[in-house]
Amino acid sequence: MRTIIKNIKELVQVERQPKLRVCGTDMAHIETIKEAYLIIDDDKIAGFGPMSELGEQHADNEVDATGRMVFPTFCDSHTHMVYAGSREIEYIDKIRGLSYDEIAKRGGGILNSAKRVQEASEEQLFEDALQRLDMMARYGTGAVEIKSGYGMTTEAEMKMLRVIRRLKEASPLTIKSTLLGAHGIPMEYRGRQEKFVDLVIEEMIPQAAAEGLADYIDVFCDQGFFTVEDTERMLEAGARYGMRPKIHANEMACSGGIQVAVKWDALSCDHLEYTGDAEIECLLHSATMPTVLPGAAFFLNMQHAPVRKMMDAGLPVAMASDYNPGSSPSGNMQLIVSFACVNYRMVPEEAINATTINSGYAMGVSDVLGSIAVGKLANLYITKPIPTFEYMPYAYGENKVEQVYIKGRRI
Repeated sequence: MRTIIKNIKELVQVERQPKLRVCGTDMAHIETIKEAYLIIDDDKIAGFGPMSELGEQHADNEVDATGRMVFPTFCDSHTHMVYAGSREIEYIDKIRGLSYDEIAKRGGGILNSAKRVQEASEEQLFEDALQRLDMMARYGTGAVEIKSGYGMTTEAEMKMLRVIRRLKEASPLTIKSTLLGAHGIPMEYRGRQEKFVDLVIEEMIPQAAAEGLADYIDVFCDQGFFTVEDTERMLEAGARYGMRPKIHANEMACSGGIQVAVKWDALSCDHLEYTGDAEIECLLHSATMPTVLPGAAFFLNMQHAPVRKMMDAGLPVAMASDYNPGSSPSGNMQLIVSFACVNYRMVPEEAINATTINSGYAMGVSDVLGSIAVGKLANLYITKPIPTFEYMPYAYGENKVEQVYIKGRRI
């Protein structure tokens, strides 16, 4: 089936020579075409250019995008969007001044979500998550990485991963799954967390591998969670089963998480509120994507990762939603673009690169998604009538997306 989108006011994020990621000062540049067309053959982008060059073309479906812009869909490279129940009471506790650590020590936080996931049925988790995916797609997301981590027992972690596998089958979105067995330390393992690390290594990783449930492995390597030594043990075990790391790092402190991510060739290291010169230098000589999660920093009122310093040093930066019930209860990537500009002083071009091509790299899909390029999957959205592409971060809270196409089909 051939679809032609005509009269596009501006076609945004086009690539003539596709890249896997964009680094440093290059992040401030995107290519666009005004008064453009786009051709989709089946599930892939087949061509694009100015309307003046379109000529006669056969099409099974024509779309008139007069006054509207076309963007590649967002790639959300860090989410925890399989969960059971919200945590608004903890939200009130935060307003009243309790810290993330204090809430966790009272059995809240990750432990609260773990208890609910353990009690929930697989069907309930699947149906709730499918609705969340639909909402994310309506706001322009076309690819999502989903972590386990709210199980904290082998049985519950595998239940979460099986839900993610069902989502891959049921949703048109591109989905990657990550085993995050080491998201927190269960109460019964407090004071002997090495035994819980043993459980992750001896049970969770082999079982996830045996069932083909995980694309990646993740560890929360940070103050109050898992040490560098714990992390290395688990990453080594994951490597034996072909699981590349994606690491939670340096959200609470300079934990050594960034260095261990680079050492183990992690695809990304995420959060990064505490990132100094040594960490930036380490990342510069790696293939690891620094990934910032503005929603969590906003919701927890945390210090911001030094994004400008990272980019000035020549690093790429990705941004993702961290969609989860405790610290970032939103999967709206348009809002992340706005946070990028307001809180991290990124220009719109940098924010777009961070949430498309670079976040695609951070989940291993930038070869087929994250930009408008011939041969890539036709994952794109058509905006409502908007004046400029800079309007996307400017009009925060408003859904600017009118139509979403995933693999060439409108959803």
